[in-house]
Amino acid sequence: MTIVFEVSQEDDGGFVAECLTEDIFTQGDTWELLKANIHEAVKGFYFDQQNLPSVKLHFVKNEILAIQ
Repeated sequence: MTIVFEVSQEDDGGFVAECLTEDIFTQGDTWELLKANIHEAVKGFYFDQQNLPSVKLHFVKNEILAIQ
């Protein structure tokens, strides 16, 4: 089983992750901290199961291009 997190970067440089299929949300000030927090959140959410799902991160970047 694989679960997907949609990840976006905040204006302050930190990251926010939201699982698309489960009620799991987390954040981190750096990419490495975000990954550690996702790992912890997934383990906590599936605390009663022996097999943890794989996690796929989908990074979404919003950017405005000025076309003249």
